[in-house]
Amino acid sequence: MNQMLLTNIHQLINVRQQPALLRGKELSSLPILENAWLLIVNGRIADFGTMDAYPEVSNVMDLKGASVLPCWCDSHTHLVFAASREEEFVDKIKGMSYEDIAAKGGGILNSARRLALTTEEALYTSAKQRLVDIIRLGTGAVEIKSGYGLSVEAEIKMLRVIKQLKETSPIPIKATFLGAHTYPLLFKEDHEGYIDQIIHEMLPIIDREQLADYIDVFCEKGFFSPEETIRICEAGKKIGLQPKIHANQLNLSGGVQAGIQTNAISVDHLETMDDETIQLLASSNTIGTLLPTAAYFLRMPFQPARQLIDSGTAIALASDYNPGSSPSGNMNMVVSMSCIQMKMLPEEAINAATLNGAYAMELEKEVGSITIGKRANLIITQPIPSIAYLPYAFGSNLIDRVLINGEVFG
Repeated sequence: MNQMLLTNIHQLINVRQQPALLRGKELSSLPILENAWLLIVNGRIADFGTMDAYPEVSNVMDLKGASVLPCWCDSHTHLVFAASREEEFVDKIKGMSYEDIAAKGGGILNSARRLALTTEEALYTSAKQRLVDIIRLGTGAVEIKSGYGLSVEAEIKMLRVIKQLKETSPIPIKATFLGAHTYPLLFKEDHEGYIDQIIHEMLPIIDREQLADYIDVFCEKGFFSPEETIRICEAGKKIGLQPKIHANQLNLSGGVQAGIQTNAISVDHLETMDDETIQLLASSNTIGTLLPTAAYFLRMPFQPARQLIDSGTAIALASDYNPGSSPSGNMNMVVSMSCIQMKMLPEEAINAATLNGAYAMELEKEVGSITIGKRANLIITQPIPSIAYLPYAFGSNLIDRVLINGEVFG
């Protein structure tokens, strides 16, 4: 039996006996145990308490007043890609629009073109390094999407890379099939032909090789309509893929309604919302996942987090790590930006980036809170005066160590 005792913890953050998905005022409740210890047995949380009485264990890590919280649960990323797109970043600074960049072969189609020319081995090697990087930044569970393939061969190649990452990663990974990210040039004037390829060619291979957990569609004007989104999601559900939808990023696209109709785990982005759509989402079982660093990078209005929370919507926070609109998997920045730009309380942001993020990947029994039986995927901070200091000191690296399955990572 492998045991380790963490002692002299200033604050043990997000301590929960029986975790539940958090909504409304519940999101601002963040249980903390002061002056605490935590026992890890065989990579999982075995017990915890206050320092006035603690178990005798030979392997002790004295934290000397550092704080401990569960690792971030990043439920929306695209971290498998062939190349960065900083040249488009410069084009945007010079004033080019998204449409202008797309017209000269940029955007998602740029990533798709490069990915088609990259081997599975090279994609795996680069994605594995990005995975290591985000774990060092405190991420202890992650969802990864395909969507830069846009052909049968390339989409399957991406999903096989994600499957290989799942098999070799020390943290839980969920795979999402996002073949419906945009229409490839070959099907620019034949949308029905591409949807048919997704449903009748890609999905059977995904089912046979067990390559995905979820199915996703970019429901947006100029991309996939709500009706097309529902068709694709229902086809995915037939092989056991629950929907997670890109919704309402640029317009009131009907993506939220499509997500609710298909019983999606989450609808993600939500930069463009109105009162009616917020109330619909609040009254559903679907989680609203907010991606503030994408709004920041694209200079878009931030998501209406306060309205969503006050309406009773269950919200999560994620990074949208991708080469085009959010080239960072730093969840510490996501949490800080949520407080600064979306007026979320530190407690709300931490809950949304840990426990609710775990729910958005159906990993709530494994990660997301300090709960007996869960994986010991933990962030050990530098000494901090309070949890508010984490988002407040946004430019500082406040992570001292990351434990994954009870072991110091990296």
